[in-house]
Amino acid sequence: MIRKINFINPFGTTAYDALIQETLSHYAMEGTRLDVTHLEGCPADMDYFYPKHVVEASLLDAIKQSEEDGYDAVISGCCYDPAVMVARELVDIPVVGPFEACLSVLSYYGRTAVIVTDHVKAGSQMKDNVKLYGASDRVLGLDVINWYVRDMVNDTEAVARDVIDVTAKSVKRTDAEAVILNCTIIAASYQKYLMQGGKPAPFPILNPNLMALTMAESLAHLRQKG
Repeated sequence: MIRKINFINPFGTTAYDALIQETLSHYAMEGTRLDVTHLEGCPADMDYFYPKHVVEASLLDAIKQSEEDGYDAVISGCCYDPAVMVARELVDIPVVGPFEACLSVLSYYGRTAVIVTDHVKAGSQMKDNVKLYGASDRVLGLDVINWYVRDMVNDTEAVARDVIDVTAKSVKRTDAEAVILNCTIIAASYQKYLMQGGKPAPFPILNPNLMALTMAESLAHLRQKG
């Protein structure tokens, strides 16, 4: 039985679709069809709270349409986990947020984690979500690489270098057992570096795109089995 998963880049641009497809599709299980889509007619990023709310309204429509189009699960492809809780009231298929997915599997990789995200503005929302998900005792800190998503796609190699530098310092500072790359584009940039032969970090780094896909596949399978 085929599992159809829609990874929605919640941005009004095609700029991130190819990078996600390139770095995530090879992880899909046999029997999974992974589509990477985007939104239309809305902001190209969610770096501020106003565009985030505009994006979420469009994202809810896209999630509802995904169910109508026969998808078995949807990934809200941003580590803000935008619209996830609201969407679960609107559709009967699993809706997965990448950050929540990382926290759900964290205990398999380490008891504690440090978050590495894109910039300080994003960090405030991430900290709120840590409390919302009841993970304050497991997340020991948050650091940033000081990039905006619109710039990352233009130099993924530089992003990966900053990931290597910042994550090492974060683990040393906090003694965390794992790192959550809490931005889908940061994670894709680092994954591209690994795919090109880069040396992996000596500690677990949770890729939110992969964690979300794994969760979406598992939940879609369970739903198909009734």
